[in-house]
Amino acid sequence: MDYVNCDLCPRRCGADRTAGQRGFCGCPDTALVAKSMLHKWEEPALAGKVGSGAVFFGGCTMGCKFCQNAAISGGPVGQAMDSAQLRRLFEDLIAQEAENIDLVTPTHFLPTILPALSPKLPVPVVYNCGGYERVETLQQLEGKVDIYLPDLKYADARLAKALSGAADYFPVATAAIKEMVRQTGPVVWEGERVLRGTLIRHLILPGFVDNSLRVLDWIGENFAPGEVLVSLMRQYTPIGNLPAPLNRRVTEEEYDAVLSWMYLNELEGFTQEADSADLGFIPDF
Repeated sequence: MDYVNCDLCPRRCGADRTAGQRGFCGCPDTALVAKSMLHKWEEPALAGKVGSGAVFFGGCTMGCKFCQNAAISGGPVGQAMDSAQLRRLFEDLIAQEAENIDLVTPTHFLPTILPALSPKLPVPVVYNCGGYERVETLQQLEGKVDIYLPDLKYADARLAKALSGAADYFPVATAAIKEMVRQTGPVVWEGERVLRGTLIRHLILPGFVDNSLRVLDWIGENFAPGEVLVSLMRQYTPIGNLPAPLNRRVTEEEYDAVLSWMYLNELEGFTQEADSADLGFIPDF
């Protein structure tokens, strides 16, 4: 696995990033850290009392038109770090009593990140991604990641194509999530903290309740109650000049409809209050 003829993500753009080609993610063959922090706004089972040790990487393999981290996801943003520097960064966050090391959009930098995860860190490693992942790439992470935190954004192929240029998102992401659960097994708790397992995030999009219901149906059909956790997110905040209905927040009726469907599918996890749809919750990049 390397950056020559890059095929780390499902785009498989083939860019030779060692020769200066940038490919879909727009990033070089050096990990770019846009921000590191104790992040208290992750799910309570991850953030705990102190916060996740979040490491936000620049660039992204998704390119979602509604991305709230657009300030860093759109290209090569951040401080270049090699594996040894990343390791020191992880250890510094742990010294600040971070509950875990939370790798945010890491896939396009995996050849640099993987060596930094050995030897095993003394806190859980969280792989925080958009869900659009290659199974073959995820297999390189077996034994190194304790908690997978993928999105499952779309069941609707047309919506996935329109908003993320990825009509194949649903089959690719669902295969990836099955691989994640195979690696972690069922969720393991220690008190109120998750130590191991897969937590699937789903962001409700305004005007597209049916997409959300289909996502929850798939989770309910493929996993036993409590085997995975679901984080049902209502934090969608309009950014840029998106057309209706994406130019508004999720309504109370929309959220309640999806939340009811989550319970009908016997899914366990986390919900969000209406005030989560606020730009103030986005880290200052």
